[in-house]
Amino acid sequence: MSGTTLAEWLRAQDDAALVALLRARPDLATPPPADTTVLATRIGSRASVARACEDLDTLTLTVLEALLVLDADLAPVPVGALRALFGDLDVRPAVEALRQRALLWGDDDALATPPATRDAVNPFPCGLGRSVPALAGVDLDELSDEERRVLGALAAGPPVGQTRDAAHVTSLANARTPIQKLLARGLLVRRDAMTVELPREVGLRVRGDRPLGEVRVAEPPLGTTARDPSTVDSTGGGVALELSRHVENLVKGWSAEPPPVLRSGGLGVRDLRKLAKDLDVDERRAALLVELVVNAGLVADTEGTEPEWVPTTQADTWLVASIEQRWATLAQAWLDLPRLPGLIGRRDDRDRLLNPLAPELNRPAAPRDRRRVLEALAALPPGTAVTDPDGLAAVLAWRAPRRGGRLRDELVRWTVDEGTAVGVLALDAITAQGRTLLTEGPGPAAKRLGDALPAPVDHVLVQADLTVVAPGRLDPELADEIDLVADVESAGGATVYRVHEGSVRRAFDAGRSAADLHELFRSRSRTPVPQSLTYLIDDAARKHGRLRGGAAGSFLRCDDPVLVAEVLAHPAAERLELRRIAPTVLVSPQPLAEVLDQLRAAGFAPAAEGPDGRVLDLRERGRRTPAKGRRRSPQPPAASDEQLGELVRLVRAGDRAATTTGGTRVSVPGHLGAGPSATLALLQLAAKQGRNVLVDFVDGHGTAARRVITPQVVGGGVLEGVDVAYGEVRRFPLHRITSAALVEDDRE
Repeated sequence: MSGTTLAEWLRAQDDAALVALLRARPDLATPPPADTTVLATRIGSRASVARACEDLDTLTLTVLEALLVLDADLAPVPVGALRALFGDLDVRPAVEALRQRALLWGDDDALATPPATRDAVNPFPCGLGRSVPALAGVDLDELSDEERRVLGALAAGPPVGQTRDAAHVTSLANARTPIQKLLARGLLVRRDAMTVELPREVGLRVRGDRPLGEVRVAEPPLGTTARDPSTVDSTGGGVALELSRHVENLVKGWSAEPPPVLRSGGLGVRDLRKLAKDLDVDERRAALLVELVVNAGLVADTEGTEPEWVPTTQADTWLVASIEQRWATLAQAWLDLPRLPGLIGRRDDRDRLLNPLAPELNRPAAPRDRRRVLEALAALPPGTAVTDPDGLAAVLAWRAPRRGGRLRDELVRWTVDEGTAVGVLALDAITAQGRTLLTEGPGPAAKRLGDALPAPVDHVLVQADLTVVAPGRLDPELADEIDLVADVESAGGATVYRVHEGSVRRAFDAGRSAADLHELFRSRSRTPVPQSLTYLIDDAARKHGRLRGGAAGSFLRCDDPVLVAEVLAHPAAERLELRRIAPTVLVSPQPLAEVLDQLRAAGFAPAAEGPDGRVLDLRERGRRTPAKGRRRSPQPPAASDEQLGELVRLVRAGDRAATTTGGTRVSVPGHLGAGPSATLALLQLAAKQGRNVLVDFVDGHGTAARRVITPQVVGGGVLEGVDVAYGEVRRFPLHRITSAALVEDDRE
């Protein structure tokens, strides 16, 4: 049966069909194909066929494999033969899906697939072995039960097996084992000393009325339950607040004590455990936070001889941003993360532990696989929760069985767990802010999160035990002040802070006065301020700032000579080289910050002052390293319909040029060298006489192409003329023209 070639079939398709093809298989468009012949060659390449099959669902892939069972990669087959394999099942939608991707072409009486399909998809399509035509209609009635069991196992697929009985083929009379008997009968084929294969014809005979075996026709059901969308969104909002707090504490902690970079390029187990303890989270969440802050550009490797993981200058911008903007930055970093945090804690092929930030976690396809899971959840109605991640994994496996590799099902579970930890998912459903992040980006997602978060509160509840309860998210100004004067004791829907002498002293060191703190609690507490807090502030104020330090190296002054003498008598005075220059003044060659730190460690409460006598905030701001570009997996934007339409026009123009007959051809020696005088003369002659020229050239992508041009201007290293196929003026650098010829019969 004869059929059209792929190139001929492509030329017969309308522009809309070619645009749909290029959209379904974007790799075909890069670089732009010169004509249909080039496009057909790309379509048939093994790599392109394999990529195109990644998006096929199980049924469509089974139809493609059934075509290989019929040897449609060798010669066209009628659609009736395909239908016979599937019985009553309607295969037309699958056939059309394959046609749209050019994995199948031709009319229904002559369907063909690219020759590379078998190699790219499955050397044993539908679990059937290679064909041995002589075995068609073979009789299996004389086989023993043992022989039938062997054939049944191989017919279920795969059709190859390993056995020592394949070492020698003997006569049926001398055969002792079922394998030897089947080899002697010719019902198995010996491939090597340890391998046998069941021929396709025998496998089909064993399968009987189910030639393709178990065909999974429909997508498995997905268990879901309905939840209140507003509850889902608000729960995700609470997670966003917690995520922001954890990352803020990570940045502050690593500003003061940055952990070292392992020689293998990651974060050590001891440092991960310390971080988990400091943040009061488990190690898996701590590892995810580490991956997020690095991919978001908030932390980077300082490199050098002793590299450390240090917050970047970009972290300062993040710290002053709103909660909504903070979350959007982190959520987008997770969505784009080209790594698999789920592998952390496992061991590689060499039995080495996989640490956070280790290079072995890199997976360029991770963002794509992550999006597949989220898009499946986003396709459900708002508030719809998946009852079992394994069920979601089964659905995605049916929709794209060739995607994900050996970690396919685990990728689904990891995405659900990580998405929940980040606040993109909540209560097993996608949040509104997560859905917006997926479809519109971080800016709109931040606004959507703002709708889900409760309004900031402008008050706290001070308790008699010196705890301060924030009954919700505090407004930024109040949050800064409370963070300064108290430490977080527990977080959640309501955050509990504790005020103690050290935290009050911290506020004084930052320049707050006792009056400032009294006014803060008086004006912002909805409960009466307990006397114990008032006493704590006043007592700390009496101790704080009685010693004043400046630069000498540094100096200390105090109105109380007794306190000055007490300082001089302390062992710290010797270390600091303090000496008295007046009854109430001491000086030291050490920096002021060092003097104050050591005196505080010794139990004193000095304050720093500036030239005007006002208290200075000398708290350490932490180390910073320059921000680096976010580690993002390259995701080129999809081409628009207009761009694809223009590309189809180029292909059509190439086809017309390819069928144009040229006269004597003038070629350029070498590959991209400057054109000889003969080429220049021919182009100038064509411009003078108004004749068309068939020009072969190499475009900016390095792709060879051909066009019919009416030259207008030739000079300055450029040919300028009208592209006959487009009717548009184009410019061609002469050094890219490889050959040129006058079009025959051009003036007739």
